[in-house]
Amino acid sequence: MFKSIRTAAAATVATIALAGLATSAFADETQWQKDHPRRTEVNSRLANQNNRIKTERKEGEITKAQAQKLHAEDHAIRQEERTMASTNHGHITKAEQKALNQQENQVSKQIGQ
Repeated sequence: MFKSIRTAAAATVATIALAGLATSAFADETQWQKDHPRRTEVNSRLANQNNRIKTERKEGEITKAQAQKLHAEDHAIRQEERTMASTNHGHITKAEQKALNQQENQVSKQIGQ
């Protein structure tokens, strides 16, 4: 019971924090972010998942080995994003973004189970 309350509280705090970050991120958007919105979205999700993994590890929700596995999966997605962009003049297509997002969704489901 306490685990679910703590998880719900952590999710609420994370949502509030992300809302604040999103607001400031739009205000401080760089030229690169404006020129590469799909890559920005994918990389923002990866950064968010990285923080979620760290939080879950810190709170003891996942083991060190689980955290390492999740970080490795996210790293592989990031490498794939870079490879995709390198073949299209620094951009990724909508289809590539969709594929990367689906991979991120699979990792996201593993965080905090």
